[in-house]
Amino acid sequence: MEECRRLLDRYGVVIYRKAHISDADLVDFSRALGEVVVAKTGAHPQHPEISPVSLDPAHSELANLRRSTIFWHADGVTDAVPQKATLLTALEVADEGGDTEFANTYAAYEALPDDKKNYLSRLRVVHSFTAAQLLVNPDPSPKERAMWDRLPPREHPLVWRHRDGRHSLLIGATAGSIVGESPEQGRQILNEVLDWATQPRFVLRHKWTVGDLVIWDNTGMLHRAIPYEPTSRRLMHRTTLVGDEAIA
Repeated sequence: MEECRRLLDRYGVVIYRKAHISDADLVDFSRALGEVVVAKTGAHPQHPEISPVSLDPAHSELANLRRSTIFWHADGVTDAVPQKATLLTALEVADEGGDTEFANTYAAYEALPDDKKNYLSRLRVVHSFTAAQLLVNPDPSPKERAMWDRLPPREHPLVWRHRDGRHSLLIGATAGSIVGESPEQGRQILNEVLDWATQPRFVLRHKWTVGDLVIWDNTGMLHRAIPYEPTSRRLMHRTTLVGDEAIA
């Protein structure tokens, strides 16, 4: 556990190739790293800490909502305290697509010029589940929109000042607007920052094989799934760790 934590702090992503970890051991491993989120919906029937990740409704009742995961995002940003880390293991993989990319927003922030750091540190961003879903379905029905809007938006600083002295960028699919800016100007700023943070020099692409276990620091990493067919057999089991640091 100590080695895993050290590697997460240093690199942001840790990959155990072909670990072939069982569901019970995935839960135990996650608990050894921190407090584990118990899913309210879409959980594994035997292990409520595990969420199946699939575009097949037979495997996940949240399959339709997972279509937005092809866009860069961090987990739990609409919570007061975002999730600390995510663990994902591959039970089945896609024939085409389905890789996962990670972008290090700690590194992206550090590479910014000082004047840009100062400017971005003054901005606040409104994050919402609705903003992410609109990327997939820009013309929802009133019922769909009402369902999305049940999850309230959350306002955060664009730059997260961490207690260890590091800074990361809070951006991605949930970032819908910037406080005090017009929708057009806010969108332009958010797109520019996202483009900066997802340059190849900040990005790792992982091609899955069955049995891989990947863990990432959700407080400073964006991630996305490379598009794959909804009929693909790709199936992942995911656990997440409860956040322990409020955004400041």
